[in-house]
Parts: sequence; structure tokens; C-alpha cells
Amino acid sequence: MNRLSGAARSGFSRGLIEFRHMFTTTQDLVAFLLPTVIFMVAMAFLRAVPTGAAGLSIGTLMVTSVLGSNVCFSGLLTVSQALSTEREDGTLLRAKAVPNGMLSYLIGKIVFISGATLVSLVITLTYALVVFDEVTVPGPLGWLKLAAVLVFGLFATMPLGAVLGSVFSSPRMTGFISMPIMGLMAVSGILYPITILPVWVQWIAQAFPMYWLGLGMRSALLPDSALAVEIGQSWRGWETFGVLGLWAVIGLALAPAVLRRMARRESGSSVAARREKAMQRIG
Repeated sequence: MNRLSGAARSGFSRGLIEFRHMFTTTQDLVAFLLPTVIFMVAMAFLRAVPTGAAGLSIGTLMVTSVLGSNVCFSGLLTVSQALSTEREDGTLLRAKAVPNGMLSYLIGKIVFISGATLVSLVITLTYALVVFDEVTVPGPLGWLKLAAVLVFGLFATMPLGAVLGSVFSSPRMTGFISMPIMGLMAVSGILYPITILPVWVQWIAQAFPMYWLGLGMRSALLPDSALAVEIGQSWRGWETFGVLGLWAVIGLALAPAVLRRMARRESGSSVAARREKAMQRIG
């Protein structure tokens, strides 16, 4: 128990160090803030574009969908890129050599990425509450629902991100992950109401967490007039948490086994070989 609690403390400390490093390094900070700023600009331009829902604009709907997509991108892309990058540079091998080092490493990643996601959400939500009159948090229940969507969303995406990061040994290969995620973004109702798409496309979008993250955020922050552009004119709360929960179960079932398999295959020679290939590409 003492060893496990020590690993938890070490991982939490590691996550906080990475979190502070991101906010004190100009390059990392710009990379973190730039997508949020771009989306804010897009929201502002779409403030006056109507959707057909009473009193709501596409910009207003986009605000809440962006909050959901940020969680999805953080859980899938950020986790997978971090694992593949630190697998290549030997960080994972060093963690493996320490008792409970992999557990400490994973806890650190969870703390860092969860913290960064929360900061991004706070920035976007604060902007939305100031700029968009229709975006509100209806009391304690609304805040509780927003927090629940965030937690379920992270659990639904972070384990899957860890699985994807374990599969790809090089960070240059994570482009294979980003392309389908961007495709899902195009059909998940982030930039426009999903109901304008063909029904078969709507079914595809509903099979993945991104749509449900956006829907959950909208249900927590928008008035019921927004239901006019939702599937079935319903927030579908049980379905939202059910689908996100199912993805969380799938990810949590797969991630430990995949990560253990990856850790067993890591060795000094494999790290050296990947470094040599990276240097050859640079050269």
C-alpha cells in the first residue's frame, strides 16, 4: 500500500510539474492557447448566423460543441502523442525501470492532461458567458451536469488515447490518428447542427464520443429552445452518459493490457533504434 501511495504522490507531483512547465514555456503555451483563440474568433464571426432555433445562432451552438471537442481532442490526441513521443525518447523505459514507475507515469499524465483540459474549458466558458447572452449555467444542477459530462468525457477518451499511443511507436505516425478524428469532427455537429446532415451520417456520428460530449455540453449550458436543432428534439441525458460510459468501459478494459504489453517490449536497444531512425530522417 505504501508503494502504491508513493507512486500516486510521485505521479501527482510529476503531473503538476508538467502543468507548470507548459504555462512557463512560450512555445508550449502558444501551442496550447492557439486552437482556443481560433475557435473564439470563429464563434464571434458566427454570432449573428441563425440556426432556426429561437434566439440562437450557430456561434452559440458552436461554443458548447467546442467545449466537448476540446475534451475529446485532449483525451485522444494529447494522450496518444505524449505516449508515442516519450516512448521514442526513452522516458517510458526509464519509468519502467522504477518500481511502480509506469503507474506513477500514467497518474502524472492524467493529472497534467486533466488540468490542461480544465483550463481550456474555463477559458472558453468564461468567454462564452461574457459574449453570448444565451449561454448560461442554470444553477448548481447545471454546474453538476457540466462537471459530470467533463469527467465522463475524460474517462471515455483518455484510455483510448493511451491505447492509440501504445500502438504507434513514433509521434510522426499520430497523423493517422488525427485524420479520422478531424473527419468525426466534421460530422459531429461542432460547426453546424447535426440535423442538417443525412440520417446515415448522423448515425455514424452518434457511435463516437465526440457527438455526445457536444450534446452533453449543450444540454448543460443552453436553453431548451436549442432543442429545435437536436435529434429528436431531446437532450437525451441518459443516452449521453450511457454512450460515454460504454466508451469508458471499453477503454479501461483495453488500456491496461495494451500498456503492459508495450512496457514489456520496451528496451534500451529498441529506444536506440528509434532514435537512430529519427536522426536519419533529420539528416
